[in-house]
Amino acid sequence: MKKHIMTKLGSMLCLVLGIVFVLPAQMRVQAVEAYATVQGSVMTGTTSNLLKLSTQEGMMEIKIDSGTDASGCKILLPGRSVGVSVNHGTDGYLHAVTITAGTQVQSITLDSSTNVTVTGTINNKSGDSILYVDTAQGEMQIKLDQATDMSGCSMLVVDRTYAITCARGSDAYLHAVSIADSLQENVAGASSGASSLTDSSQSPSPETVVTAERSTVTGTVDSKTREDLMYLSTAYGEMQIVIDNNTDSRNGMFIMPGRTMIVSVYHGSDAYMHAAVIMGSKETVQPASVDTSAASTVTGTVNARSNENMLYLQTQYGEMELKLDTVRSMTGYKVLTADRKVTVTCARGSDAYMHVLDIVGN
Repeated sequence: MKKHIMTKLGSMLCLVLGIVFVLPAQMRVQAVEAYATVQGSVMTGTTSNLLKLSTQEGMMEIKIDSGTDASGCKILLPGRSVGVSVNHGTDGYLHAVTITAGTQVQSITLDSSTNVTVTGTINNKSGDSILYVDTAQGEMQIKLDQATDMSGCSMLVVDRTYAITCARGSDAYLHAVSIADSLQENVAGASSGASSLTDSSQSPSPETVVTAERSTVTGTVDSKTREDLMYLSTAYGEMQIVIDNNTDSRNGMFIMPGRTMIVSVYHGSDAYMHAAVIMGSKETVQPASVDTSAASTVTGTVNARSNENMLYLQTQYGEMELKLDTVRSMTGYKVLTADRKVTVTCARGSDAYMHVLDIVGN
């Protein structure tokens, strides 16, 4: 009997020791080996730590941790199509092992001479192709494509602050050239010990973002401004910025007193600061269908209420409201100030508005 009891005790001890050694090994395997790959689209509510994924089987919550390989897809904005290899963690959650991007849109040709850096927070209207960025100047729309450099960004999610270098594309939109987690990574001479930004309250002033030989300044247009010289009131005082033939003003041609503008500037050989790019706040809208066969031409003066979305033109017959979403050409000027005389070719759109086709400065 004693021998039988000792045999049973020995067997139990072996079993216990086997469990002790085997279970940790199994747990370690679960932590590193993917057991399935799922496809879906990113949902609202996704953060840098938790991916909410809409799949054919329903909504999944997948944890993102330090071991997740997201080098194949750092953009986790609502609507983005992704593939995720997952495993079961010991906490009961699915964990992402790798995240890869779905089909991406072909890149647009970018004009690198128009590069400008802005700082802002990604808001919840952003999707997998367009970022809606809340900046000190208002909301901006910036397109993403496969050429965007994400090396300075750990993960792109809603409600976080980023430094975005963008340039004008051949489709007339601003496109993200590069995205970084913190402004310090893009500022020449910044301290190597600077911490990353996690919200807009920690952001340094966007007035002095340095981009190679240029700086990006933000300020309010002063009433002394004229077509060849902008007076810009900034946090550091008033700046005088020359507007010349090289200035790209396609997204900031209305420089009216009191308007907030973003200007990419550089030092000219004449000791003045010169404007490389001028940007105002422009809405991204679906262009209306315009009947160009019934175009008409009017002459008038620019009202100070005009902006990048709407031209208010004072004519001899009264004020006209002309949308600016279908402009084909702009000649005879770089920027438009209040009371500037212009000749406008316009046509009726499917939305019942008159739309500008061409503007000629008189």
